[in-house]
Amino acid sequence: MGRLYVVGIGPGDEKHMTAEARAALSAAEVLCGYEAYLDLVAPMYPGKETFSTPMKKEIDRCRKALELAQSGKTVALLCSGDAGVYGMASPVLELLPEYEGVAVEVVAGVTAALSGAAALGAPLGHDFCVISLSDLLTPWEVIEKRLRCAAEGDFAVALYNPSSHKRADYLQKACDILLETRSGETLCGVVRNIAREGQETRILTLAELRNTQVDMFTTVFVGSSTTKEIGGYLVTPRGYRK
Repeated sequence: MGRLYVVGIGPGDEKHMTAEARAALSAAEVLCGYEAYLDLVAPMYPGKETFSTPMKKEIDRCRKALELAQSGKTVALLCSGDAGVYGMASPVLELLPEYEGVAVEVVAGVTAALSGAAALGAPLGHDFCVISLSDLLTPWEVIEKRLRCAAEGDFAVALYNPSSHKRADYLQKACDILLETRSGETLCGVVRNIAREGQETRILTLAELRNTQVDMFTTVFVGSSTTKEIGGYLVTPRGYRK
């Protein structure tokens, strides 16, 4: 029987991988993944067979990993962050019934909401939502509804995929939706190149965020009504002091 590890590698640096992720990558005979992730990880594990696909070829990548595992090999399919958060775990498990004899193990990693929050302080210290602004797989109307519900529920929000060449104004649109019910003074944070060379952090208001340019390497955090800045850290109190 072949085995397929679906591995969340975190931000990509080995020191930010879990021990379980490193063990899975060591055990694998074949490393599969998006080209950029393989460029980060493959040099740490030399001598292994690799298979990569470009962006938007995720299903091809999953099928190849499953086929290799079905042939009897031990395979690791790499995902940035956590494999189950906008990662490859769900499509692999959806396809799994087509590949008899393959054992799949999902290996957790540190998703950008958590590593980015740590860089800022503790913006997700109470209830929070994670919402992707990419409408490649989710209609914008659904994203709008989720943003409004998060704002009305006073959740802190981590925004993934806040911008791209084709979606340059999506963060501005998201801020406009949040501003329907949130104060413009709501504290927010942005983190670029999380846990990588050149990491940048900034704390700003929701009104300022609306006019801020970000890119696909950035994760955005929108605080709740209780979020505050303490000593340069962005903090959403849990409420213990009450």
